[in-house]
Amino acid sequence: MSTYVINPSGDQEEKVKAFLESLHIPFFRDDETLPDFVLEGLKRGQEDIKAGRFITHDEFVKRLRSTK
Repeated sequence: MSTYVINPSGDQEEKVKAFLESLHIPFFRDDETLPDFVLEGLKRGQEDIKAGRFITHDEFVKRLRSTK
């Protein structure tokens, strides 16, 4: 079994729902949003990236190894 995450809008949602029902594909609607502190953290992270305050994964690994 596979899971697909889609984000239809407006009338797309009704069409997707009708399509899935016509093929007897089970589905559920999840309207849960992320908590505010998570959204704020994501926003701060995006601002850090735009401001150049980040390192690459390789640089992180290099720094981690040098501390051991």
